[in-house]
Amino acid sequence: MMQIDFWYWWVLAVVLFTLEAFAPGAVFLWMGISASLVGILLLILPDLTWQLQGLSFAVLSIVAALGGRQILKRKPIHTDEPALNKRGTALIGRIGVLEHPIQSGIGKIRLDDTVWRVLGPDLPTGTQVQVIGVEGASLRVIPANKS
Repeated sequence: MMQIDFWYWWVLAVVLFTLEAFAPGAVFLWMGISASLVGILLLILPDLTWQLQGLSFAVLSIVAALGGRQILKRKPIHTDEPALNKRGTALIGRIGVLEHPIQSGIGKIRLDDTVWRVLGPDLPTGTQVQVIGVEGASLRVIPANKS
């Protein structure tokens, strides 16, 4: 039977931490921590079978991921740019001019270099509108003079 040495797990942990650096999302982080812990466990219990090592890794990965998720729910990470990856949210409050009229509740506006679909009351082309919300990939707008 094959015996996996403890350092194999530590190499796996380094690989997983490296993957986390290139694909952030705190998925590989928890698996890397789990691989490190299995390496320590194998260092303490060198006769642990590969099946128990794999099971330990799987269980620790799930526990670490769920635990990390709970920690982040209770104490979220605060940032100085909370809308960084939410382009629509970053546009709330902006005022622009309708490029296409809002008809049947749907129109278009250009903000910076992007044409956005807008939702709001029927308004003619050229009307100034203010973004008040985001609904999916559309911006909710109202006439700017009624804000």
